[in-house]
Amino acid sequence: MSRLKLLASGEARLAAGAVIGQMGASRLARNLLGAAWRHHRKNSGLGREFFLGFWESLGTREAVIDGKRRLSFLAFRERVLRVVDALHTLGLREGDACAVLLQNGAEWFEINQACNLSGIIMPMLNWHLKPVELAQCIQRANAKVVVVDADFLDRVLAVRDQLTTVSHILVVGSQDAPSGTLAYERLLADALPRLRPGTFHLSAKAYSGGTTGTPKFINLDQAAMFGETDSARRGASRDEALRMALGQLSALGWYGLGDLHDAQSGNARSLVPGPLYHAGVQVAVLPFLFGGTVVPMRKFTAEAFLQMIEAERISWTFVAPTMLERVLALPDEVRQRYDLSSMRTLICAAAPCPAPVKIAINALFQKQGAPRDVFHEYYGASETGIITILLPGDYARHPERYRSVGKVRAAQCRIYDAATGSWAACGVEGKVLVRSALTFGLQYVGEQKKTDDCFIEVEGQLWYDDGLIGYLDSDDFLYLTSREKEMIITGGVNLFPNEIEEVIKRHPDVLDVAVVRAPDPDLGEVPAAVVELREDAASVTAEDILAHCREQGLYGFKVPRRVEFGHLPRNLAGKLPKKQLEAAFWKGVERIG
Repeated sequence: MSRLKLLASGEARLAAGAVIGQMGASRLARNLLGAAWRHHRKNSGLGREFFLGFWESLGTREAVIDGKRRLSFLAFRERVLRVVDALHTLGLREGDACAVLLQNGAEWFEINQACNLSGIIMPMLNWHLKPVELAQCIQRANAKVVVVDADFLDRVLAVRDQLTTVSHILVVGSQDAPSGTLAYERLLADALPRLRPGTFHLSAKAYSGGTTGTPKFINLDQAAMFGETDSARRGASRDEALRMALGQLSALGWYGLGDLHDAQSGNARSLVPGPLYHAGVQVAVLPFLFGGTVVPMRKFTAEAFLQMIEAERISWTFVAPTMLERVLALPDEVRQRYDLSSMRTLICAAAPCPAPVKIAINALFQKQGAPRDVFHEYYGASETGIITILLPGDYARHPERYRSVGKVRAAQCRIYDAATGSWAACGVEGKVLVRSALTFGLQYVGEQKKTDDCFIEVEGQLWYDDGLIGYLDSDDFLYLTSREKEMIITGGVNLFPNEIEEVIKRHPDVLDVAVVRAPDPDLGEVPAAVVELREDAASVTAEDILAHCREQGLYGFKVPRRVEFGHLPRNLAGKLPKKQLEAAFWKGVERIG
């Protein structure tokens, strides 16, 4: 495909329409011309000059709303340039790493954009890491600077002697940084708002989920993805990589970014309720890159989520299913307290979302003023980017698609039958394999074998294996049924926890559920359900849950053999440490295989 055809493709038109619609055609044109002229004069980098000019042109429009702080784009621009100068003064240069362990807040955006402008890598550290894992993640990223929220400082100082690559620790949220550390605000006060040498790139670097071990540091090699050498892209051509990249950008169009114009500010307004260290939450950051206002929540609660939508006229957000379940669990009088009429694009991912939750959240938002269905979804991963996209029009026409995670729209996805070594037929379950621009440049830093083991060669092409089981229908809608590592084999029969969990979640008194393996002397392993009940739930017994399963159509081996009750420690990204739950059932039992 020629470059001209690529630019005229449906993916390119969708992406361009969204960007132009959000940024404004005249403002975009003026800033492109201005950036080209400044770059020509100073050779300072087209991307860097564009964003600095763009933020300046937005002037007093709100960039970041962080609690009582309301930063305009002009003020944000100055602070970003001060961070650029400060990081340079600390010795960071293009290609170096500045790791962040931060609560959601304005500082995350300042450091992110400063790193973008400087060519510095920004590894995003998980708040929930154990100290030993935190040290390993910082070392693996070869971070020279760590920026840490004062709330998390003790964790970093506890492993300070293990951080051999780190020369400076910056503390956010405290003017009085302990000895051996630097206060972020004092550093900025001493810095100048000036551009330093560097090359523009996307700096945010995520880690794998880490639910089955220490998170792996993910490097998406942008030079390899779009360079001249096909072998560096795992055999994909440069044109294919560009087409795949446009597929990722087309999500902006599918989600309607170009049509989001607040009546007062004229732009999209995005709420960030999930932790910014999570790769999926970057979807909530996207509008900001094109002039949208972003509202990071320091702490998610279900009612505060609704409050912020009303107070800040939110039109775009990213959530994990557990957040929606918490919202739906609120009492009716609380849910009906808030005006949700501004919402247009509520995007859900990070974990499977049950169809009843999708239906109920649409009903809630429309009851509270939204003019149409708001629920959107995608399937993707830190390593792949967005693969499928589910739109309101998809399930409005075909309600069975509520059970899907959307149509393959932003990359390539096929189902592989490992038993036959061939592609599975339509409707037949198998391995979910993916090809995207991100997979072409994927590397787990320092773990080449683990990187290579994630790919399967089929018909001469390398496909990324995300460890999921699912199937595609005749219209290319993807239905996920299980994770391969979570599949339960009972008496030779494959059982998928997702199917059982979705049924149990339909019980009116159930807030959350996890289905894991439990030992059985005859069948080897059987499904066990750990159930978290709603706070106002009536007395519910294990037999009540089992009766509900049978009434909802589960039968035979699919009915859990054990049911226990307790709190499920699911984080705001929707992740649940199932291995820990499962281990409790196997304590003292010898596992085979």
